[in-house]
Amino acid sequence: MDISPETPWDATPDLSARIVTAIARLASVLRAGMWAASTAEQLNPAQADIVQLLHRRARGMRLSWLAQQLSISTPSASDSVAALVAKGYVRKTRAADDGRATALLLTPEGERLAERLEGALGFADDAVSALPHALQVALLTGLFKTIAELQKTERFPELRACLSCRHFEPNKFPGAAAPHHCALVGAPLPIAFLRIDCAEHEPADATAAQRNWQTFA
Repeated sequence: MDISPETPWDATPDLSARIVTAIARLASVLRAGMWAASTAEQLNPAQADIVQLLHRRARGMRLSWLAQQLSISTPSASDSVAALVAKGYVRKTRAADDGRATALLLTPEGERLAERLEGALGFADDAVSALPHALQVALLTGLFKTIAELQKTERFPELRACLSCRHFEPNKFPGAAAPHHCALVGAPLPIAFLRIDCAEHEPADATAAQRNWQTFA
């Protein structure tokens, strides 16, 4: 009995499945690069991730936020933070919004460490930079749209992205090259300048943030 496919392409996985596979392979390569860099700095992967998450965050972050971002338990995050404090990379201070709570900040040495870790992925940055600008913008837009869809399932951790910031004004200039607007700097915001992580981020209310993300969904 002949069970060969009707066309040479019948056994090809769905386009969406192949995109997910490609993203997973890219993530593996990036993770391997970061693990090599963290090992050279005598850090484990969780510690390296925490250093990166705290990079350029002048107001500090809560331990619970770090645990949520890394999808690990609070006790596990606490162990990693304790090790970083002992190494002199992280310090504890009072949270600006609640004097009873603790915020975590990088020390100057921790900031230098974060910059070294950031450089570990330079090979990936070079690869993306080699793409035509229009393709880079299309790729960024597609990633924002994918994140927007994932956030509907509550599987994606909170981001300090433009779309969840109270300063973000979506589609203020419909049809323009820079359709969005940043109220913080008072300037049009082209899609190419949208940030995944912004140090000046101030959370929008949940309804506004969801509406903003839906502009990309």
